[in-house]
Amino acid sequence: MHHFNYKNDVLHCEDVPIPEIAAAVGTPFYCYSAATLRRHFQVFDGAFSLPHLTCFAVKACSNIAILRLFARLGGGMDIVSGGELYRALAAGVPAERIVYSGVGKTRRELHEALEAGILQFNVESAQELETLAQEARALGVRAPVALRVNPNVDPKTHAYISTGLAKNKFGIPEEEALELYRRAAEMEHIRVQGVSCHIGSQLTQLSPFVEALDKMVAFVERLRQAGINVSWLDLGGGLGITYDQEEPPPPADYAEALARGLAGLDCRLILEPGRVIVGNAGILVCSTLYTKRGGKHFIIVDAAMNDLARPSLYDAFHCVQAVKGPERRRVRADLVGPICETGDFLARDQDLPDLAPGELVAVMSAGAYGFSMASNYNSRPRAAEVLVDGARFAVIRKRETYEDLVRGETIPDFLAQS
Repeated sequence: MHHFNYKNDVLHCEDVPIPEIAAAVGTPFYCYSAATLRRHFQVFDGAFSLPHLTCFAVKACSNIAILRLFARLGGGMDIVSGGELYRALAAGVPAERIVYSGVGKTRRELHEALEAGILQFNVESAQELETLAQEARALGVRAPVALRVNPNVDPKTHAYISTGLAKNKFGIPEEEALELYRRAAEMEHIRVQGVSCHIGSQLTQLSPFVEALDKMVAFVERLRQAGINVSWLDLGGGLGITYDQEEPPPPADYAEALARGLAGLDCRLILEPGRVIVGNAGILVCSTLYTKRGGKHFIIVDAAMNDLARPSLYDAFHCVQAVKGPERRRVRADLVGPICETGDFLARDQDLPDLAPGELVAVMSAGAYGFSMASNYNSRPRAAEVLVDGARFAVIRKRETYEDLVRGETIPDFLAQS
């Protein structure tokens, strides 16, 4: 569920009318519901009775206000870059609740995470393990490690967000991982403590999760037979949400399926939900600029693919709603932005509300991989972000200015001469 509802034919986020926010901050802007964020986190986290740590996937929605909200609920963070580590720490997340995933961690990033004292590095290659050991030796510490094992499981999701097949860049094949665990266990500055696995995003069936879990449980047993004990099992994230007609399993069913597979394993779980927590907790609000009717009907708005990349990148569906007057005629049209690309669309060949210039539009289910994937393409300042909590709202990221676009850029002396 979420807290975006119509009251007197006007879309509200909790108790705040969306037009009130638009009047204060302009468009486009991302709007998040604190009540929805809290509820989704608590429903997910509370579904698990086994000892566990719920580490929100920062890449899904990385504003530090939202990270702080989850940290206050006892959540940790799953990070994939030094910048995400910086964000998590800036948000007040304890380092001992941070796990670090990703195939391309640099020396600097590894060093910074070791200095911070994070819970676990999810190592994805033999060379990364060697580099981490070198950095740990330089600091005189032992790095807490899990190897990310690639289980070769088909997650039955979009190819771009599948991460657990042998052809994907992520993780280490099982047989290679077993040998690498043996090497890691002998390294003076490495402390083997867990096993990691993640198979993809926006999964709408339980069977791929169960298949991956069964493989990881068997792998943990093989490690223990080899004399390598692990106490953490990181099963990643990936549980999907409803954008259109999808019917993903609820967190309670997901938790029950995992609990059955983990019976007697004696490992503490790490879970890395992202989209399932924030996806339906945020919307993108924009203004209609123009409409065009010719060979095709176009509704042109002031948001674009640089603001929300998912439709252009994955041909992803987002429901589009008029902010005022939801019960109106629908038209078959494309919702497009100002960017000079044919691929710049937020909805394509969709039944949309018949909008007129000046009207506000809400692109729903935009909380995950929305602002976090935004860019400045076509030199467009990135949108504002707003957090609503009950009857109050706050800007949690100011809209960028033209000056922000060129901050850090310089004209060298050899071009400065007239």
